[in-house]
Amino acid sequence: MSYAQIAPAALQLPPHDRAVLAESLWASLEDPYFISEGEDETLRLAEQRDHEMESGAVTPLSHEELMRRLRA
Repeated sequence: MSYAQIAPAALQLPPHDRAVLAESLWASLEDPYFISEGEDETLRLAEQRDHEMESGAVTPLSHEELMRRLRA
């Protein structure tokens, strides 16, 4: 089955059932907070970006603004 086949039916489920489904799907994925040895550069970049935001060197975008820019 594809996402296009499953999503419309899943979105028709009651809120509790959608939450249970979302939780089980999330749990089936690799731990999103696990950092493997090969992800050192990614972690360094994330820490650099965090520092840039905290210091005011860059201004973070809201989710809405990011999505607007991506769609443009």
